[in-house]
Amino acid sequence: MNTLYRQRTDAVRSEFMKYLIELNAEPGTRLPPINDLAVILGISSGKLREQLEVARELGLVEVKPKTGIRVRGFSFFPTVQTGLRFALALDRRFFDEYSQLRNQTEASFWHQAVELLHADDKVYLQELMDRAWTKLEGDPIQIPHDEHRELHLTIFSRLNNAFVLGLLEAYWDAYEVVGLDRYEDYAYLREVWTYHGRMVDAIHNAEFDKGHKALVEHITLLRTRPAIQPHPNGPNPDT
Repeated sequence: MNTLYRQRTDAVRSEFMKYLIELNAEPGTRLPPINDLAVILGISSGKLREQLEVARELGLVEVKPKTGIRVRGFSFFPTVQTGLRFALALDRRFFDEYSQLRNQTEASFWHQAVELLHADDKVYLQELMDRAWTKLEGDPIQIPHDEHRELHLTIFSRLNNAFVLGLLEAYWDAYEVVGLDRYEDYAYLREVWTYHGRMVDAIHNAEFDKGHKALVEHITLLRTRPAIQPHPNGPNPDT
């Protein structure tokens, strides 16, 4: 075992994860069956199954009956998602703390993100705006949550930073867990999408400072909305 490999794996206790690091395979690569892997790693099949489940939870591999074990590309999202969902099950107010992190992240990376957007990204942002207003002005009115999530993630999608992208994606997962995707205050939703329109217009016109100002003003709206009811299967936010 060379020195570089030892340096990369010293902090990793799982034999299976060390194997993945050394293998450094392309996403989609199929791994040997469990019994064969156990022999390769020099551990029992039972211990390997435990390590494999942790790796699966972290999104490092996928395990399916017909296709076996396959390598997945690294994403920070599964790691954050698991911890954040556990936190929200303990106390709904952890969402407010995570929202602060998300808000600061978007504000900090705004300029870098929008400067990387392609022409087709900008067209897609306008399409999302149009779809959202169609829902808001339709009969019956619909909540444009999918468009809300997609708009924000699209703005930051060209960033070459797996950790930023994972943090932002996990926010929207948590947003749905606590039920904010079902928030139905019509006046609030119209105000939110008015700010979105300013952001998208600024991106189209390369007025990035103006768009940043609209973003910062927009993400403070969550503080002013009335408290939502707790999810029927979740914790009481007042306990």
